[in-house]
Amino acid sequence: MQKTSFWKAGHTPTLLASFFYFDLSFMVWVLLGPLAIQISKDLGLTAAQKGLIVATPLLAGALLRIVMGVLVDHLKPKKAGLIGQIVVLAGLCWAWLGNLHTYEQLLFLGVILGVAGSAFAVALPLASRWYPPEHQGTALGIAGAGNSGTAFAALFAPALAIAFGWQNVFGLALIPLFIALAVYLIFAKDAPGDAPSKSLTEYLAVLKDKDAWWFMFFYSVTFGGFSGLASSLTIYFNTQYGLTPVTAGYFTAACVFAGSLVRPMGGRIADRIGGIKTLSVMYTIASAFLFIASIGLQSATAAVCVFVIAMLALGTGNGAVFQLVPQRFRKEMGVMTGLVGMAGGIGGFYLAASMGYSRQITGSYQIGLSLFASLAIIALLGLSLVKKRWRTTWGSAAMTTAKI
Repeated sequence: MQKTSFWKAGHTPTLLASFFYFDLSFMVWVLLGPLAIQISKDLGLTAAQKGLIVATPLLAGALLRIVMGVLVDHLKPKKAGLIGQIVVLAGLCWAWLGNLHTYEQLLFLGVILGVAGSAFAVALPLASRWYPPEHQGTALGIAGAGNSGTAFAALFAPALAIAFGWQNVFGLALIPLFIALAVYLIFAKDAPGDAPSKSLTEYLAVLKDKDAWWFMFFYSVTFGGFSGLASSLTIYFNTQYGLTPVTAGYFTAACVFAGSLVRPMGGRIADRIGGIKTLSVMYTIASAFLFIASIGLQSATAAVCVFVIAMLALGTGNGAVFQLVPQRFRKEMGVMTGLVGMAGGIGGFYLAASMGYSRQITGSYQIGLSLFASLAIIALLGLSLVKKRWRTTWGSAAMTTAKI
């Protein structure tokens, strides 16, 4: 079969609009992480409370991805994304014009910011439905590179908070989000021939398939590690090495850029050699370097190097997981994006919260990081259990033109 070149196979304006929408949504999603140092100083938060305010948007975003996945299949991706963007813009206006002075109000804001995290369940199917199986990894890798928005939050938010006050950062964030909304409205289009809407029973039916649970677990490690570290590293570098909020933000941005920019490469590599082989290598690297990070390195520079390598592995793994998902669940891509994305957000919540509690209880981040590294090893073992069945059933050459 003659394969069409990637740039002729789908709809490039939609792909790029999906990326831009995803990118700025993720910037807002993790905004409390880079601001947590200044916020906790003003409000007198404990280490555990700091961990929880940066983890709450991750959990809210995870759960809301299910809701957004349902909306994607019932309303089509573009309309679902429009609803999500309006909610986030309204929430940021409230945070900017209101008076956030309690821990509980920050947790509520975290829930609102979780709507931005649910953009994952829109951007990926919006892009995916335009592309054939052999280009799924590349298309979803490009759209999913919107993870880089988390780096922009770490790069700019601390300095803006010092210059204008941390509450005004929420108002400043409205500017790029309105631009993203305009680009989305003009350029994004729903793919023709979408599957008809499904009943709630049909959505729940996918959970009876054990492969759905495997994908959810695999992504809870790759994306959970990425998002959890993206939200927590500013606090980590400030607490562990005494770096200023701005410098800690720069160090975090370096780590996050590494993990986000390789996501398209992860999808591309998975298209070339198969998602299973790509994931196997990435879990091995991620677990090794997270264990190294857990011992508490002597210098911040050494820690950055270790976290960059771990994030490179996790980011590549993110792309590899979503090379596999549409091969197995193409007709259920909307709900599966929501389910798998939910699991990723829960993994991020667990890592961010456990790092905060680990620091408060033991005075070290070792337990939180080492437990998550252990999850990567368990994921590697799980992958070895399913790979033969996957390659001989839905991933066989008779079933798909993609490499599994």
